[in-house]
Amino acid sequence: MVKNIRKDSFFKKPEFKKSKKFLKKFTENNNEYKNFYIFSLASIILIFVFFSSPIILNYFNDNFAKNKTIINISKKNFELTLNSLDKKNKEIDENSNLDNIFDDIDVFSSDEENTNTSRLSASTIEQLFKDTNYSLQKVKKTKLVNIGNNLDHLPKEMKSIENVKKRKNLFIQIVLPLIIEENTKIKLDRKKLFVILNKNNNSKSDVRWLEKKFKQYGVIKKDLSTLKVRMDEIPVSLAIAQAAKETGWGTSRFAQKGNALFGQWTWTGNGIKPAAADNNSTHKVASFKVLKASVKAYHRNINTHSSYKNFRRERAIQRDNDGKLNSLELVKYLDKYAETGIEYTKILSKIIKQNSLTEFDDVKILPTSKKLKSLI
Repeated sequence: MVKNIRKDSFFKKPEFKKSKKFLKKFTENNNEYKNFYIFSLASIILIFVFFSSPIILNYFNDNFAKNKTIINISKKNFELTLNSLDKKNKEIDENSNLDNIFDDIDVFSSDEENTNTSRLSASTIEQLFKDTNYSLQKVKKTKLVNIGNNLDHLPKEMKSIENVKKRKNLFIQIVLPLIIEENTKIKLDRKKLFVILNKNNNSKSDVRWLEKKFKQYGVIKKDLSTLKVRMDEIPVSLAIAQAAKETGWGTSRFAQKGNALFGQWTWTGNGIKPAAADNNSTHKVASFKVLKASVKAYHRNINTHSSYKNFRRERAIQRDNDGKLNSLELVKYLDKYAETGIEYTKILSKIIKQNSLTEFDDVKILPTSKKLKSLI
């Protein structure tokens, strides 16, 4: 009998220890890879959503959302300012700070002397204007003036020019570019102000610019409506008439020695004491390094001092109506500029009419670039 010999090794269950370890390790690795892929995919989705959301939102706003109406209340605030309906700022001029409004203007301090080193003679100036083809007739025709003709000082011979018409024409030729240049600067500032008024959000540069202008125009409560009223031009005809009256068409001692075109008084710093002033009087007529500084100080004075708040109010009304400034109407509100009051305004009106100065009101500076041409 043949005995069947069982081979246990043959029937023995196979050992899976090593396989299980391998499978476990494989599964763990697979899970790690899976988690990595999930994390990567989620990151990509988040990045996509982050960058695409603004584009998607803008698309829906432009194409599906209802149009939003932005209400500009600057006109309403402007009317409140004019009508003094805002109780907190009922009289804004009383809350002004005018201490530093002339900081950017070249006036003479007490330790300086007016040497007038670059003063040209009348004949030299006349020849210069002839060489540059600068005449009042041409200005009236083209309505353009070249500010490159700006002069720093009046000629000493103004008084010795016997022909009155010739003296007046030379005086106007000298002061006209200065006045128009300052008006143009204000005009450009005013345009920038309107751009800021119509913005929803202001940039840091806008804020810095506004801070500077608030200081220049003495607005301490940062009221944009007040700044809008103050930051405006003065009609050229009116400015010329005042300069002519205050200097005797460029012949006065104040104009010759101190470049003072508008007879502005000062109680501090350097100036020229009026000959008719009594011994107890402490005021002087402010003197300036150049004529341009006198023009800038004049504009700043009219645009900030409380004595001329009615002038600014009338000017704002004219702007609000048709945009044009009427010098013969505005002059009525300068009665506080001189001690003679209403008589002073009548003299100014006479000067404007007799010399046809309103013909210069719409004159602009000759633009030196396309950008400047578009702005003015």
